[in-house]
Amino acid sequence: MDLRSLGIEAVLFDKDGTLFDFDATWVAWAEKLFVKLSDGDAALAGRLGAAIGFDRDSRRFVPGSPAIAGTPLDVARALAPVLNCDPHDLLRDINAAAAKVEVVSPVPLRPLLDGLRRAGLGLGVATNDGEAPARAHLASAGVLEAFDFIVGADSGFTPKPHPAMCLGFARAVQCDPRRIAMVGDSLHDLHAARAAGMIPIGVLTGPATRATLEPHAALVLDHIGALAMLSG
Repeated sequence: MDLRSLGIEAVLFDKDGTLFDFDATWVAWAEKLFVKLSDGDAALAGRLGAAIGFDRDSRRFVPGSPAIAGTPLDVARALAPVLNCDPHDLLRDINAAAAKVEVVSPVPLRPLLDGLRRAGLGLGVATNDGEAPARAHLASAGVLEAFDFIVGADSGFTPKPHPAMCLGFARAVQCDPRRIAMVGDSLHDLHAARAAGMIPIGVLTGPATRATLEPHAALVLDHIGALAMLSG
């Protein structure tokens, strides 16, 4: 059994927590950002962490953090009151710091994506991160050119859980949404997939648990590497 035999003709991936391990990638980003924005003031850094749901003691984001499934502007709006600044000014710092993040994938991406392409599948990325940081991350991982479609929260589509990004991918690859698998680590991803008529597949490389994802997913995988067994 492979993805083609299941009727799947294309795969749309979330980025953070899916293509890249969420905590391994974004904890270091958060800590560096807090140091920069606080000028080394530990108390202020703590307030910044609390504002976006980052527990500095456990070095983890708590459920509901805007950094998990929100947009960069959501993060900026949460941090701005702590710094008494305009969130749009802060957004530039957030996106600049995000573009420099050292991404960590749960599996070797190039062999996986090459296998999916050899199976004849269209590939895309839909992230609530900004498009420029997303492209920088994919380029740094050496897989930018593997995708037919890459969009972020600032690409002109309403962010997830709205289905606009998913439907934009379906149009771009000229594929019936019912023949597309949307793979993501959050309920935003799965809800967007359902709303678009796609097949929602959850992965456990983000903050959400299997118990959280299973009621909303057709399938929950430990990580995207399991797709290799379904690519023929």
